[in-house]
Amino acid sequence: MGIEIQPEINNREDDSTAVVAAATGPLILGLQPSALVDHTARVDWALLSRIPGEPGGSLPVAVEELDLILNEVNDLIHSSPKYAYPLKTNAGGSVANTIRGLAAGFGVTCGLIGACGDDEQGSLFVQNMCSYKVNISRLRWKHGPTAQCVCLVDELGNRTMRPCLSDAVKVQADELTLADLKGSQWLVLRYAIFNIEVIETAITYAKLQGVSVSLDLASFEMVREFRYPLLQLLESGCIDLCFANEDEAAELLGGEENTDPESVLEFLAIHCRWAVVTLGSKGCIARHGREVVRVPAIGEAIAIDATGAGDLFASGFLYGLVNGLSLEECCMIGSCSGGSVIRSLGGEVTPENWQWMYQQMQIKGLKIPESQKVAS
Repeated sequence: MGIEIQPEINNREDDSTAVVAAATGPLILGLQPSALVDHTARVDWALLSRIPGEPGGSLPVAVEELDLILNEVNDLIHSSPKYAYPLKTNAGGSVANTIRGLAAGFGVTCGLIGACGDDEQGSLFVQNMCSYKVNISRLRWKHGPTAQCVCLVDELGNRTMRPCLSDAVKVQADELTLADLKGSQWLVLRYAIFNIEVIETAITYAKLQGVSVSLDLASFEMVREFRYPLLQLLESGCIDLCFANEDEAAELLGGEENTDPESVLEFLAIHCRWAVVTLGSKGCIARHGREVVRVPAIGEAIAIDATGAGDLFASGFLYGLVNGLSLEECCMIGSCSGGSVIRSLGGEVTPENWQWMYQQMQIKGLKIPESQKVAS
């Protein structure tokens, strides 16, 4: 198949149309093999107890299970005034959340690599990304369904994710090209065993193009079940920046005596130039070389929904890195951006909460995007 340079996705007839950007690529690219749409809702503990897997993590489900969960959610919404919030549907996926956050909140030029189905969910995903000026020229239109995920938010604001990816279209490893990565500085990835081949290929091309690689550890279930391939990936020396939350960190060195966040940070720092472990309400710890910092969470953030907190933390941290800020400043901005998304339902920050973030950054003397500065 030949390479066709186009400004946007506009060919739905070929199932594997590859669209490659021009020589100067976006500053930061995200690889999300399957475009994904989130369905987010507030639920009770009784409903959480009836779905497969442990509450609090991310566990793939089949189409039939997705439909059953959505039916349960809709029944709860219609039957209980306490949960009478409409089901919120928007473009999602961890990498897409990070890339959208960088583009929308920080004005960083960003793009996505992946595949999108020719259905209603695919159109929604593309429209949402385009509305924030995310470059989608590296997305491939394919015939088939777009991935979906149910995001269930409990009474404490914690989220349980159940993605449905089994039949969804996705970009394959042999569809990636060196040109996809050309001209960019960073590639953002999320660990997933079912995407390992395309992840490894993207990393190879990134290194050939001199692009730095950021990896998020995805979920404690993914780390627990597929720890060995993850350790191989980290120990390859190809990951420049790694993000892990406290639960993922505990699973990463499972079976060893010391699995506290500090020990995991030390392990990650052996293999990665930057390592970050987020600690929820306790903030985060990070390391670059011999420098170690601990930064508290933003106390003013009211947790409505934790969906996207880690993704938006990564947005702020990467914004700091590409602007040459210190490790501590990168963590502080990540804390502000992560705090902004938890103030409302879903992984997309509202305009009001972006303004809240800029105000927090201004109070702390942090670098605010020129186009987004707020009045003193």
